[in-house]
Amino acid sequence: VAQSERPGETAPTSAYSSPARSLGDTGITPLSPSHIVNDTDSNVSEQQAFLVVVAIDFGTTSSGYAYSFTKEPECIHVMRRWEGGDPGVSNQKTPTTILLTPERKFHSFGYAARDFYHDLDPNEAKQWLYLEKFKMKLHTTGDLTMDTDLTAANGKKVKALEIFAYALQYFKEQALKELSDQAGSEFENSDVRWVITVPAIWKQPAKQFMRQAAYQAGLVSPENSEQLIIALEPEAASIYCRKLRLHQMIELSSKAAVNGYSGSDTVGAGFTQAKEHIRRNRQSRTFLVENVIGEIWSELEEGDKYVVVDSGGGTVDLTVHQIRLPEGHLKELYKATGGPYGSLGVDYEFEKLLYKIFGEDFIEQFKIKRPAAWVDLMIAFESRKRAAAPDRTNPLNITLPFSFIDYYKKFRGHSVEHALRKSNVDFVKWSSQGMLRMSPDAMNALFKPTIDSIIEHLRDLFQKPEVSTVKFLFLVGGFAEAPLLQQAVQAAFGDQCRIIIPQDVGLTILKGAVLFGLDPAVIKVRRSPLTYGVGVLNRYVEGKHPPEKLLVKDGTRWCTDVFDKFISADQSVALGELVKRSYTPAKPSQLVIVINIYSSEHDNVSFITDPGVKKCGTLRLDLTGTSGTAVPARREIQTLMQFGDTEIKATAIDIATSKSVKVGIDFLNY
Repeated sequence: VAQSERPGETAPTSAYSSPARSLGDTGITPLSPSHIVNDTDSNVSEQQAFLVVVAIDFGTTSSGYAYSFTKEPECIHVMRRWEGGDPGVSNQKTPTTILLTPERKFHSFGYAARDFYHDLDPNEAKQWLYLEKFKMKLHTTGDLTMDTDLTAANGKKVKALEIFAYALQYFKEQALKELSDQAGSEFENSDVRWVITVPAIWKQPAKQFMRQAAYQAGLVSPENSEQLIIALEPEAASIYCRKLRLHQMIELSSKAAVNGYSGSDTVGAGFTQAKEHIRRNRQSRTFLVENVIGEIWSELEEGDKYVVVDSGGGTVDLTVHQIRLPEGHLKELYKATGGPYGSLGVDYEFEKLLYKIFGEDFIEQFKIKRPAAWVDLMIAFESRKRAAAPDRTNPLNITLPFSFIDYYKKFRGHSVEHALRKSNVDFVKWSSQGMLRMSPDAMNALFKPTIDSIIEHLRDLFQKPEVSTVKFLFLVGGFAEAPLLQQAVQAAFGDQCRIIIPQDVGLTILKGAVLFGLDPAVIKVRRSPLTYGVGVLNRYVEGKHPPEKLLVKDGTRWCTDVFDKFISADQSVALGELVKRSYTPAKPSQLVIVINIYSSEHDNVSFITDPGVKKCGTLRLDLTGTSGTAVPARREIQTLMQFGDTEIKATAIDIATSKSVKVGIDFLNY
């Protein structure tokens, strides 16, 4: 055996090296019986006084911020208008695009980044680093770390953490500048409570990554971590939906007429009709959130369930909430599900269509050689994409940039027009004005795969017993503006529940995040996305434990690598809830113990070596220094896990000496 066996150890080495074995003499064993204590009084956190809450909605395709002064919580100010902007796209938010100089220093963000990049000479542009839609990388990277790379439009790599930090720093500066202008004096960062929204389906490492980026951007310091709340996008939406008044929404269900419009009129038309009453002050747009529960909400009773479907640029997030009266607290009923079915899927289908007509080799080459023109083409597509509607009959024209037409001729030796004639793509023609002319059917076909995925996902969700009898479905997020998606949701679920779209659907999350920052206690119960536990030694039981886990120490037979469960995936966890377990050193003479914390997406985990189990924290406790006091024969080490907003803290306490160590669960560095 390669591993040098200590005398007295007869256990065979398992296929992979056992973590507990290599630890030698630092193991722990549970003190029976293990118990869970809910300390309800322990989660009263001392509230720090902030003057303002600023929420940042860092989206896949567009981003923005909004704020509210704690003295005037009924007014939510959405950031001042941004320079730039596209025809046919309301610019309450700015595109999530970032430009770095050839020396990799931050240059600009949003429309400014896009326009500057666009105006660069093509040869110079190749040196600059332009990034867009990079947030998706956090969802799609399985093994996200602090070193994960992103690829800029010119093919060069940059650290994701740096890009996210630059973006957050930019928002911090913009918001503080606007607040200082409003207040007429310098606004201090310490007066701000920051809220950043993330998709609920993001895995823990991605949520932690966002917090790390905020530390690096100087939004808050790790010592004042509670100055920043990481909020889940659908929860934020849900909080805002509670406040909706009838004139601030559109109901799609066929069941009832809203404001005198029947269901069929409201799709599309409703958005223009029921304009929200807006108080304008200098440059910002202010929304009044009346301090009442909205009419829809007042129809909800204790125990009623509703689904929030948050469909954005990158992902679709489905969350089911249940009302708990009297305060109307929210309880998450079913753990968030969803997937990468955002409006980017439509862009991707458009790309595939271009492949089909012009050849994948050409399109990929064009992207690298003429990155700014490619961005132009996608902007042109974006505004036509927003014009798609179920009942549209006239074609949609997409302007091809001159350099596309020119480069294609050089590349292929024949014209774009020839390519279109030759390709057998239905419904796409060449118009004499130099445009791609798409029939409405062709455009609708680009939406189909993404919308089908969303509907299918919702169907699965509605099959779950916890989700039967849902009363309302709130459709929120930027993609919810798409009439094709509205129609599909309405057709599939209009007879099962009432479908509600808030007026400013693209800003719903932003406004809800501000409300959440003003009153973080509104969400009371979440579902744990993972199973957590620690690695322990148990007494070896013949026939029950696998022989390769046997470890004999000082005549005692131990089973190593046992996963002692703290909480299961999908178990409800109240905010601030403490789960306690007591352990004792496996060997009374130990001078140090190491408690390793593990997580898994599966429920039934027996050993820390099971597939899918990942280490996410370590507590080292020094047991020396009892200075002559009699140490009890069975020394109790208490381990606590506290479940916070998106973070989990673990503590180990040596009861004999009151020594303790704390650690935040870490998904990025193991």
